[in-house]
Amino acid sequence: MTELNSIKRLCASYCLADSYQIDELARIFRAKGLDPRFYDEVIHVEYPLDNYIGHAFFFTYGCAVFWGLDHPEIKDLLDLAEPATLKLVPNIVLDECFYEYSRESTIIEEEDLILLDRDDPLLKLSLSYGLSQSVKLAVFEDRIAVAIQKSKHLPEELATKGKTSLSRQQLSRKVGALFAERHSINLHSDLLDTPEFFWRRPSYEAYYHMASSYLDITTRTNILNQRLSILHELYEILSDELKHLHSSRLEWIIILLIVSEVVLTLLKDVLKWL
Repeated sequence: MTELNSIKRLCASYCLADSYQIDELARIFRAKGLDPRFYDEVIHVEYPLDNYIGHAFFFTYGCAVFWGLDHPEIKDLLDLAEPATLKLVPNIVLDECFYEYSRESTIIEEEDLILLDRDDPLLKLSLSYGLSQSVKLAVFEDRIAVAIQKSKHLPEELATKGKTSLSRQQLSRKVGALFAERHSINLHSDLLDTPEFFWRRPSYEAYYHMASSYLDITTRTNILNQRLSILHELYEILSDELKHLHSSRLEWIIILLIVSEVVLTLLKDVLKWL
C-alpha cells in the first residue's frame, strides 16, 4: 500500500447531455495533449496531478465520471468536452462520493465511501459504469415525473366532466409530447442493462454489480418502468379522447350536411323557392 491509501478523494458522476460525439471528443483531448483511450464506447483520460494520476471516463450517453479530480479540474475537462455534446440536459445531474484504498474493494453505503484494493483504471471504469447509469437514470426519472405531473389533471377532468379542457390542437400536441417522451426513454432503456464491456472482461463484472446495488439501479429501473406504464396509460387515454373529438367533429359535419340537404329539399320541392 502507498501513502495514498489513507487519503479520501472525490469521485464525481455527471450527466450533462443526451450523448457525446465520441470521435470528436477524442480529437479535442488529443489537441490538448491528453491521450484518450477507448474502451468500447467509453473514453478514458488520465489527468496528471502533483503526486498522483486522476482518471476521467466519458460515456457516449452523455455522462462522465471523475476519480481523484477536484472541482476545478473537473470543470476544465467538462468545458473542454462541451463542443462534443449533443442536446444538453436542462438540469445537470451530479452525484458525489469518496474513495480510498484499502485491503479489499467494497462500498460502505452509510459513508458514501468506495474502497479499492488497487489503483486499477479498469476497476474504476467497472464501477463508473454503475455510477454513470445512476445519473443517467436520474435524468429519465426527472423527465418522467415532469411529463406525468403536466398531464395528471387530464384523467381527472375526464372522470369528473367527461371531457378535457384542451382544444383538439392542444390535445394533439399533448399526445405527441407524451409519445415522444415515452419513445425517447424506451429507446435508451438498454443503457441500464449490463454493459458489453464485461462480456470480454467477466472478472470485472462483480465491481459493476457492486456499484449497481449501491445505487439501487435495479429497483429504480423497475420503478421507472412502472412510471413508463403510467405514461403509456395517459397516452392511451388522451389518444382515445382525441379520437372521440375527431369522431364528434365528423358526426357534426354529417349532421350539418343532412340538415343542409333537408333545407335545400324543402326550399326546392315544398316551397318552390329554388
